[in-house]
Amino acid sequence: MYDAVLHRCLLLCVSLMLPSRLQGEVTSHQYVKGILGERFTIQCNISLQPGESVMQVRWLDVQNKTLLSYIMNEHKTETEGRVFVNLSRPDASAITFSSLSVKDDGCHRCAFDVYPSGLQEGKTCITVIAEVKPGSNKTVVSGKSTDLQCSYGVVKHVQQVLWRKITPGSKADVASYSKMDKGSVKDLFKDRFTISHGLQETRISISPVKPEDDACFSCEFNTYPYGTKKGVTCLTVYVLPKPQLDYRSLGPGIIGANCSAVGKPAPEISWNVETDNRTFNVSHSSKDRADGTTLVISTLFVQASLLDEKSVKCIVHHRGLESPIGVTLNTKIGTALTILITVTAVAALLVLCLCICLWRCFLRKDDGNDNKKQQFNRKIRECSG
Repeated sequence: MYDAVLHRCLLLCVSLMLPSRLQGEVTSHQYVKGILGERFTIQCNISLQPGESVMQVRWLDVQNKTLLSYIMNEHKTETEGRVFVNLSRPDASAITFSSLSVKDDGCHRCAFDVYPSGLQEGKTCITVIAEVKPGSNKTVVSGKSTDLQCSYGVVKHVQQVLWRKITPGSKADVASYSKMDKGSVKDLFKDRFTISHGLQETRISISPVKPEDDACFSCEFNTYPYGTKKGVTCLTVYVLPKPQLDYRSLGPGIIGANCSAVGKPAPEISWNVETDNRTFNVSHSSKDRADGTTLVISTLFVQASLLDEKSVKCIVHHRGLESPIGVTLNTKIGTALTILITVTAVAALLVLCLCICLWRCFLRKDDGNDNKKQQFNRKIRECSG
């Protein structure tokens, strides 16, 4: 008797609980993460009782405003522009954000108007996270100014921004910014580097740029609770060449013309000589220097007679130049200089000889005056005696 009563009570409890579970139950992923700026889809499913049907579906945003809605039978849809219906079935609905934004961070509700049981709702909460977007790599000429940039879309997560210089085998802290320290630059860089005041958009400025700044730089956003998010941007520094051209005699009738240039990256040197069989050959050499630049030397061996008749030009090519630099070898300057030196020496010698002659004449005049004075004094003594 007791067992029969207990069995009936259990059946009654089950019968009371069963409708609430089956009638219009809406299921969805409660918490999801989406990346800022990317497509993202959320979905709700509903289980219907026999005889029930969904009349209308509405999606509400984090501010409880209607994001979009549609009527099942008429297939009429109201959209928000960047949000559209991805899936529309009697038992499911999904919407897609074409580009997830910061304002989508929060809980979105799906509302099913079910006939005849009424409204049934589900909820999906989106946490919008971001990826670091580094600025484009930069190429700049030494001595100029430049800046490097990074951004992180969800500023409320950011606690601090740190910039580091990355070189093979090492990293060096450059500058940082947070709400507490308001920006600081390490002593090694403080003379030429500055950091912007911001946690979403960050920028370091360099003025003037030096060859040693040729490196990659990491921008690190310390976020809570997602840890460090990092991006990398690189700076390439060019040192423009300033070619020098000279020549020397290597023997009877043979001249070696030397064209040298220092640059980063290494410049390329070529020669422009009017077609002539009196050009012997060209030799090239290069040497890497401690500051990262490269010295390139090109030597052209020619017959001396060629330089009196033809134009010999050194052409320097470099990535940082809009057009090559050309320097013409002019031996006439050397000849004119030799003549000038000779003429100057002869003139100086003549002036010296003239000075000596005048000095000797002056001495003779002084001696004559002394003799006359002595004779005059002698006559005075004779008269007085």
